[in-house]
Amino acid sequence: MTRPSHVAVDLAAIAHNAALLTEEAGGAQLCAVVKADGYGHGSVAAARAALSGGASMLGVASVEEALTLRKAGVDAPIMALGPQPADSTHDAVRHDVQLVVCSATDIAHAGQAASAAGRPARLHLKVDTGMRRVGADPADAVPLLRTIRTTPGVEAEGVCTHFARADEPGVVTTDEQLERFVELVAELTSQGLRPPVVHAANSAATLAHAATRFDLVRCGIALYGLAPSPELADVPSVRRLRPALRVLSAVSFVKEVPAGQGVSYGHRFVTGRPSVLATVPIGYGDGVPRRLGLTGGEALVGGVRRPIAGVVTMDQLVLDCTDGSPVRVGDEVVLLGAQRGGAADAGDAIGAWEWADRLDTIAYEIVTCLGPRLPRRHAEVVAPPSES
Repeated sequence: MTRPSHVAVDLAAIAHNAALLTEEAGGAQLCAVVKADGYGHGSVAAARAALSGGASMLGVASVEEALTLRKAGVDAPIMALGPQPADSTHDAVRHDVQLVVCSATDIAHAGQAASAAGRPARLHLKVDTGMRRVGADPADAVPLLRTIRTTPGVEAEGVCTHFARADEPGVVTTDEQLERFVELVAELTSQGLRPPVVHAANSAATLAHAATRFDLVRCGIALYGLAPSPELADVPSVRRLRPALRVLSAVSFVKEVPAGQGVSYGHRFVTGRPSVLATVPIGYGDGVPRRLGLTGGEALVGGVRRPIAGVVTMDQLVLDCTDGSPVRVGDEVVLLGAQRGGAADAGDAIGAWEWADRLDTIAYEIVTCLGPRLPRRHAEVVAPPSES
């Protein structure tokens, strides 16, 4: 492999974050969410690291994602977090993947799959308390759980909901959703229908809303060391998270150009002085957004922030390296993360939330859009440090 662009993943950081989230959750179990290829970190490696840090379950978006883990030899409990197509339900049951269901039709499909597989289908009933995406109406929860109880081959493993605005401190929506869910759980308990596992909390709720933790928490973005939102960045437990991902490349070409020269497609950047430009072999085909340079995006070379000059192209981008120490072909370029080692280790870092702020999006989108052309290079997992 000669192309230097890649994603470096610190698996010890994921293990550390899993241990911290397990501690933060108190007595609740941790479901480590590794959907979307482990939020761009590599699902199999991220899953193993999270389990080594204390996670007891894994969360995925689809049965196909679950089977990737199973084929890699991951035998931990796995939950597919949303309703699945009927034909996927059979694979889920055969491979012991727990299913989230929202309707009597979902339950019927699970029963058919259990009959065909000769093993039980373990189900979590999802209730819509305000997200308005998927989930049963709370008024339908009792009859649906009765349906699960009377359907041969299926078992009620859990009841759950999902918060729409847990990452926004001070917004009453989370409290309102929680109140609806607590009332429902109380009703289920009174009727003898409460499943063994009650769960609601995502990363933001786990870190900022203690009352939402119940029996299990489902953590995605925090597992990878990123704050669920900029508003939660200063929460003490969030500050203890360790970002696990760096996007790296290397300078492939350096040239000097006079003032007044347009750079990259459309000449959206024009040199205002004699300039040193460095080309880097990474682009929007790898997940670096095309307009990042037009919104103030930078990269680290030699520990110095270098502005992206002009639009990012599919396979390459250009850095303005006029200021700072000289830049040479082969020098490491850090697009996301910190530059480590020697004089370059100046403590500066470019985070996913910095890109997100420049591009009017969220860090989740930044890391999950890093493309398959970027190899994931995983550092060996080490035991997470003990927390005082």
